[in-house]
Amino acid sequence: MLIKMINNYSNILVAVDGSKNAELALQYGVAIAKEKDATLYLLSVVDENAISHSSYAYSKVLSEEKEAIEKELLKNIYYATEQGLDDVIPLVEIGNPKEMISSVVPTNQSIDLIIIGATGKGMIQSNQLGTTTSYVVQYAPCNVLVVK
Repeated sequence: MLIKMINNYSNILVAVDGSKNAELALQYGVAIAKEKDATLYLLSVVDENAISHSSYAYSKVLSEEKEAIEKELLKNIYYATEQGLDDVIPLVEIGNPKEMISSVVPTNQSIDLIIIGATGKGMIQSNQLGTTTSYVVQYAPCNVLVVK
């Protein structure tokens, strides 16, 4: 039964934020999606709370953040397609990263595997699991692969 479950991955979500662990998560995601002939979703989340406390105008900061994320996603898409993956869907969401990665996007896209780095760009690299990753592991409706 377990082997059958492992073979059923058809919609894989990789959370990307430009961190070293996210790059590793992308590599795993591409390899697994290729092996399983699955759709790969690349998700970047603009943390609405982080930008709402900025001294800049909210819309200006939001625009700058989205532009930076879109550049990073383009690099990730290029990597995935260079590795021979055809079905890559980039997603940029605005909201709480914990909720977007753990429940909103997985539910909306019927995700059956989430791949996420142990820590993100906001964390000092250590042996600790990041708070977003811990949250995702606890609340995701599907399997979660944590890479470091």
